[in-house]
Amino acid sequence: MSSAISRSLRLRSIYSSITAQWRLNNLSFHGLPENSRHFPSDFCIDDRYRKTPAFAAINFKFLCTTATGNATNQSNTNATATGTSASGWSEGDSGNSNDGKSSGGPHGKPVRSGPVSWMSFFLLFCTGAGLVYYYDREKKRHIEGIDSASNAVKQGPSVGKAAIGGPFNLIDHNGKAVTDNNFVGKWNMIYFGFTHCPDICPDELQKLAAAIDRIKEKSGMEVVPVFISVDPERDTVEQVREYVKEFHPKLIGLTGSPDEIKKAARAYRVYYMKTEEEGSDYLVDHSIVMYLMDPNMQFVKFFGKNVDADSLADGVIQEIKQHKMVKA
Repeated sequence: MSSAISRSLRLRSIYSSITAQWRLNNLSFHGLPENSRHFPSDFCIDDRYRKTPAFAAINFKFLCTTATGNATNQSNTNATATGTSASGWSEGDSGNSNDGKSSGGPHGKPVRSGPVSWMSFFLLFCTGAGLVYYYDREKKRHIEGIDSASNAVKQGPSVGKAAIGGPFNLIDHNGKAVTDNNFVGKWNMIYFGFTHCPDICPDELQKLAAAIDRIKEKSGMEVVPVFISVDPERDTVEQVREYVKEFHPKLIGLTGSPDEIKKAARAYRVYYMKTEEEGSDYLVDHSIVMYLMDPNMQFVKFFGKNVDADSLADGVIQEIKQHKMVKA
């Protein structure tokens, strides 16, 4: 009887050993790392028959499943909850499977920080603020440079006198033929206009007459005012004579033929042209400039429309004094 029981146990042990060996060779490890799949050669070997009992295969499969769950969920509590002595070995293999990895997500994937962090946002903000400050500073400096350049008075090198003035042959308001030589030896202020001018010419001639008187009062210098017509078709000698009487007793009016007027205007760089012509009623557009000529009838300086009578008088006096100092 005992021999039969012993034989039955031996056959069952052999069968269980063969079955366990087959299960070990065909066991699915559910993604367990390669270093955890090897079954120890001396794990749970029966001391009597030197065979692996059936319960060893079951326990090892359980351990593999537990190790996979630990590798996936990253929880040590699941490993300790198995309540077996082999759970410690399973936890060791689970730790090996996670070597070289940091923290994992719910599916075992590493958690990465987002593309924008607080530090990168702070650096981006500082860079943008620096660029805005630099652009604003450069813009202000550029504007200040333009303002300073426009306000600065630059004294250029003297390249000689302007090519203004020249010979002319005209007729004065008394009907006498005159040339530029008739004005040599005196300081002269020459203005080009026409007697039918509605407003600008009368204003400029009044300013010229007032400046001539103030120059005489302030410095005792005499300057001859000269009016040259740019409308020879209507400005006859009689028309010019009646016109100049209205402004100053020393004002000399000149007129002449269209060709002679054109030559004189060209010599003094004066522009003039008829506008709004309706029969005999028309206006003449022309330059609004007064020319200061020295006693040799050489150009000294011009004065524009924006100069008032006092500034004109002071400017003429200053130019005459400087001219005399240079000649001395």
